[in-house]
Amino acid sequence: MGRQAVEWLAAAATDPQECKRAWDHGTGTVLLEAGRFWDVLTVPDRLGLLALDLLRRDPLDVPGPTLVDCAARRVGFFLPPDPGSEWIGGGVRHAGRGSWVAVPPPYRPAGRLEWLVPPNGAGTLHTPAALEAALREAAATLAVLAPVGAERAEQGW
Repeated sequence: MGRQAVEWLAAAATDPQECKRAWDHGTGTVLLEAGRFWDVLTVPDRLGLLALDLLRRDPLDVPGPTLVDCAARRVGFFLPPDPGSEWIGGGVRHAGRGSWVAVPPPYRPAGRLEWLVPPNGAGTLHTPAALEAALREAAATLAVLAPVGAERAEQGW
């Protein structure tokens, strides 16, 4: 899986060989253009982590590549490119054609970025419909939990 994942991910680079060198000997991250092989949908970390857990419920449906940016507290889901898609919601950002995404190598974390689900090298991506359903369910769960959390904070718990 490792070598295939590197080749698959580096293929999105302007210069795949330079991309791999940067992963091995540079800062550990490279900027890759979205919109050709994949788009990336980023959401706040609590929403994204819960949605990823929901996507993992079905052991036969392997989720696509998923990144976490620990400093920005965001989770990014790699999806098939779709220039006409419109993702809406609080804190939702869609990176498609013309956008660039900082990506660590698929075999280790780099700085603040790490793979929650690394690419498998076969081109597996998140299914938009399944991701949307998981994000809706996660948002509904967080909406129910938010008042409980706020109430506990007021009571000093």
